[in-house]
Amino acid sequence: MKQRLITAVVALIIFVPLVWLGGALFDILAILLGLIALSEVLIMRKKLLISPEAVISMLAALAVLIPQSWLDFLPSDTTQFTVFYFFVLLLLTYTVITKNRFSFDDAGMLILGIIYSSVGFHYLMQARNVGISTVFYLLLIVWSTDSGAYLVGRKLGKNKLAPHISPNKTWEGSIGGVIIAMVIAGGFTLIYPQNMGFFSMLLITLILSIVGQMGDLVESALKRFYGVKDSGKILPGHGGILDRFDSLLFVLPVAHFIGLI
Repeated sequence: MKQRLITAVVALIIFVPLVWLGGALFDILAILLGLIALSEVLIMRKKLLISPEAVISMLAALAVLIPQSWLDFLPSDTTQFTVFYFFVLLLLTYTVITKNRFSFDDAGMLILGIIYSSVGFHYLMQARNVGISTVFYLLLIVWSTDSGAYLVGRKLGKNKLAPHISPNKTWEGSIGGVIIAMVIAGGFTLIYPQNMGFFSMLLITLILSIVGQMGDLVESALKRFYGVKDSGKILPGHGGILDRFDSLLFVLPVAHFIGLI
């Protein structure tokens, strides 16, 4: 418990000021988090981080992560998707070079891993560009849902939510997490209004709280499939980057789809 607390305090001391400052330093932080998250996927897949497929995957993730403005040195009609797909083609070509020792299935898994670990962190940068209150609103949804689900689940939880994926989660905790998120994050929007009306934001909070819990379950399913307890060890007592940002990786793209980012 002491180790978890120390790690959390140190992480917040680094993360919160960079969120507050924004700009290039925050962008670099988000890019590093995305690359570390992908490295955790690669390690779960038992891929060496210095292998050709890992290097190509990292470059593909970088193409997704970086702001579009960082590609201004390329022809004007070059987009992030164009660069990303170039590296996808390299991964597919590598299946031929290795005579299928690196297979189409391997390539497909890595491509999905790149998208999963990178798109959310790209939208984290986009959220900061919208405004610091938007970032903290989204973080509050994730944090309050997670804490609320844990506290309510411990007190009232009886019915398992997804016993084969995450045995400790309950329906009561899940519903409690949503309600607490709506109170805390919804209240936040009264003080710091977003780009939609209050009742619209309450509905969005409800949706994003549920989406965040699905992100948590998806990462649990990933770990269970590969037989690991934590996605990584970079955060002592907390696991890896995917363990800490799993909900946010779902919340941020959906927030963009809704029009909040």
